[in-house]
Amino acid sequence: GALGALLECHGYKVILQKFDPYLNIDPGTMSPFQHGEVYVLDDGAETDLDLGHYERFTNTTLCRENSVSAGQIYSNVIQKERRGDYLGSTVQVIPHVTDEIKSRFERKKDDCDIVITEIGGTVGDIESLPFLEAMRQFALDKGKENVLFIHMTLVPYLRAAGELKSKPSQQSVAKLREIGIQPELLICRTELHLPQDMKRKLSMFCNVEEKSVIEELDLQCSIYELPVALHEEHLDDIIISKLGLHGRAGCDISPWKRIIDKIKHPDTAVDIGIVGKYTELRDAYKSINEALVHAGIANSCKVNIVPIDAEHVERDGVECLKNLDGILVPGGFGNRGIKGKLLAVQFARENNVPYFGICLGMQIAVIEFAKNVAGITAADSEEFMDNAGKHVICLIESQQNIEKKGGTMRLGAYECQLNEKSNARKAYSKECIFERHRHRYEFNPEYEKLLTDHGLLISGRNPESGLVEIIEIPELDWFVAVQFHPEFLSKPTRPHPLFTDFIRAAKNNKSKK
Repeated sequence: GALGALLECHGYKVILQKFDPYLNIDPGTMSPFQHGEVYVLDDGAETDLDLGHYERFTNTTLCRENSVSAGQIYSNVIQKERRGDYLGSTVQVIPHVTDEIKSRFERKKDDCDIVITEIGGTVGDIESLPFLEAMRQFALDKGKENVLFIHMTLVPYLRAAGELKSKPSQQSVAKLREIGIQPELLICRTELHLPQDMKRKLSMFCNVEEKSVIEELDLQCSIYELPVALHEEHLDDIIISKLGLHGRAGCDISPWKRIIDKIKHPDTAVDIGIVGKYTELRDAYKSINEALVHAGIANSCKVNIVPIDAEHVERDGVECLKNLDGILVPGGFGNRGIKGKLLAVQFARENNVPYFGICLGMQIAVIEFAKNVAGITAADSEEFMDNAGKHVICLIESQQNIEKKGGTMRLGAYECQLNEKSNARKAYSKECIFERHRHRYEFNPEYEKLLTDHGLLISGRNPESGLVEIIEIPELDWFVAVQFHPEFLSKPTRPHPLFTDFIRAAKNNKSKK
């Protein structure tokens, strides 16, 4: 992503794609504990969280063609074999699987200058070999002057010995050379500066020009320092030279320098609690964490993210919420930690603490309001209570008989019309928006009148289906909950309006205290 941003600073149009060697069709059915968050694109594709980095760093809008798994590749090959597309040939990894992989390198790439393809996994993994073989063939097909191999490698620091070690890099490059791939650039992840003699050693043993051994030092402040750091290592100039790209203006890196300056020199700070069920893994809420950072940039404010396990709230009470400037309940699935999330929503509502609910966080807000304000004591979600309770959150008709779990939720970008008098409308400054979804359960319209009579505001609705997209409590300073995932459209250069307004409200709440 940072490399794409750097090349965009030179005026090139860049497409980024991720090839993953796992056999899942996509990450949609994976636990966040195993794979981090599932990132959703406009067209509804459920993808690896790396595509979130690609979209945050660059101006490109990605689609399902930009996310490819080994599961997709093998599934397509087997379907072709069953149809007879191979005309009786014995179907093999070479050429059939590798041809299928190569075909994905070029789909919908005609309108760009540079395609950056990241191959997931580690060199030497069995499942990665077909992808690496396809890359070798692709370079031969297209001409080596049109393809550049960049190898990301780790240069670990052994504290006991007090030295950096180059052996892991030497070994992985040797593995690549065994299968016919010679990296032309090494990007070296390191926690200490690489001395010139270490660069010289890597150059010699990996058969890479010394100037093409690029240091990628662990960043102390923010990941958004990376485009500037790579520019200072002249990575962009080396790539442009090696690919023979000419005729573009110089690099304007100033927007990224301004972002870093705002991150490093905030005017104030706020504490935002994220009450979730996957708080042990930072990457489970990666896009939300980044969207809060973006909103902090927009408000000249440092956002201190406080992860709070919903089960701890359920067990120990709301004491851990009392010093927060804002509370956010993110998306999720299943009933673990639900009571803790309900307590968090109730605390925010009763104490007028700015509250932002996302997906499940919106559904929890509706249930809490129904229970404690509208008097529906048995209010619940059909997800948690199949045959009991009052389902203020329910399955809509199109989801009723679905048994297949993967790729069958309401996914991708949907339109939402905003209520003129709502906080959401003020934040967006427009009447119609499009936001990305990933959920199966919806606000039950049977309870709409009762809830609105008790003060709930339906502030956003899908015009085609009538489904509720946003709810608010107008009598509070800032209480907004959305059925969609606004974090997927936030960038450091274009912070999302709802996150920006939420942090503004948190700042106001802190100043009142």
